Amino acid sequence: MSDTFFLNGKETPFVHGQMILDAAKNGGIEIPTLCYLKGATPTGACRICLVEVKGARSLIAACSTPVTQGMEVFTDSELVHRARKLNVELLLSSGKHNCITCEANGNCRLQDLAYFYKITNLQFEESDRGYATEDENPFIVRNFSKCILCGRCVQACNEVVVNRAISHGYRGAESKIVTGGDQPYNNSECVFCGQCVQVCPVGALTEKKAKGLGRPWETQKIRTTCPYCGVGCQQLLHVKDGKIVKVTAVEDAQPNQGRLCVKGRFAYDFIYSEERLKTPLIREANGEFREASWDEALDLVATKFKEIIKKDGPDAIAGVSCARSINEDSYQMQKLFRAVIGTNNIDHCART
Repeated sequence: MSDTFFLNGKETPFVHGQMILDAAKNGGIEIPTLCYLKGATPTGACRICLVEVKGARSLIAACSTPVTQGMEVFTDSELVHRARKLNVELLLSSGKHNCITCEANGNCRLQDLAYFYKITNLQFEESDRGYATEDENPFIVRNFSKCILCGRCVQACNEVVVNRAISHGYRGAESKIVTGGDQPYNNSECVFCGQCVQVCPVGALTEKKAKGLGRPWETQKIRTTCPYCGVGCQQLLHVKDGKIVKVTAVEDAQPNQGRLCVKGRFAYDFIYSEERLKTPLIREANGEFREASWDEALDLVATKFKEIIKKDGPDAIAGVSCARSINEDSYQMQKLFRAVIGTNNIDHCART
């Protein structure tokens, strides 16, 4: 017989050790949250996932409370919604959450909750902790006035990608997310993988290169495989008017499970470089390059290869497969050199 608890009056199965948040989701009930991060230790920091449990002295956080046999949980009571709305109002008053020009507009969980609870006027005075926006590095903009101290970026950095560059700093009203003893990202141990940006539920962390290029509802998401190495990380290209405006990782996809490195997330500019070759070039005897067709260029390469092999043997030729090529292309490249040319002089420029 499986373990069960009562979710809004309905008997619902659960797995031993499962938190109320996950058990409710399996039971078809979505409990809102801002701080919860899948795969990381639950903190109960945002207090948005509060639920009512029969016999409990107060409302409890669903993300950090395990289910027990026969527990009676209520997620939709008036008391629960009143508490959640109050916590949303407190978070809105903790900084400057102007959605009009915010890059996260349309992709902000706090905005979604404020809309759901029809919050138009704040009953608390808006605070200003006076922390300046940091945009010194080329990848990430940190707007501390929008930070709600949910801790998701800290968990992502310490528990998901394990870079340990981000932590909580100071106390009370001076609390702040810090790097390297409250140094800018440039001076910290940050490797700019951008995982903190991906998990931020508000507009506190945004991508610098994507600023002003398109709202979430204006872009089309196209799933693809990262071209930089053979791992095969899954990524989403956010495309507007045929141009990539930013790249994010595909959640729960193998093998990267929502993670990307600095190249996979930020280094897509090369595809729009004016210095990219659009046609093959052949060097003439005078050292000058001229444009050529693919047929002419390939015929020339084949001819030169045959001449070298005839004179010095196949080991006189070596090949390097581009790190930006897909696995299939690299496979064909090594097959060409080993089976056709007859040499094992083939490598992969993984250090580029």
